[in-house]
Amino acid sequence: MTALTHFNQSGEAHMVNVGEKAITQRTAITEGYIEMQPETLKLIVDGGHKKGDVLAIARIAGIMASKKTADLIPLCHPLPLTHVEIKLSAEIDNNRIRCQTTVKTNGQTGVEMEALNATQIALLTIYDMCKAVDRGMVIQSVRLLEKDGGKSGHWQYDQQNVA
Repeated sequence: MTALTHFNQSGEAHMVNVGEKAITQRTAITEGYIEMQPETLKLIVDGGHKKGDVLAIARIAGIMASKKTADLIPLCHPLPLTHVEIKLSAEIDNNRIRCQTTVKTNGQTGVEMEALNATQIALLTIYDMCKAVDRGMVIQSVRLLEKDGGKSGHWQYDQQNVA
């Protein structure tokens, strides 16, 4: 396991200096789910929610959140994002919606936090819009699926290697 980079030699929190790192294309892909009652999922899928298109609003919220990550997480660097894509898909058999987010930049540090933040906020937006009809929704399994770029190169989630 590598050392934690957000602490200096004295154990104090600090922002990592990325000034000497090479600028490379960075990509992160995340996913997460929100489970709900079948009736709630049907309401969303059929477009029958009185507040409007739940998935379209969640998608915009996720994109906006990706751009605000450095404002929310103290040691994140503000990054110029070059691409944010949020795919929301209904999984009828599991009574849930899957959110998959892809974020890209050309920079000196990765975009994992931006992708994770976007996924969380997209799912929270679905919860917010539907809580009046289903307060028991559960957001779960938000995780990094894949990252690429930088010194550490490519990494992909492997279910078998999870403790």
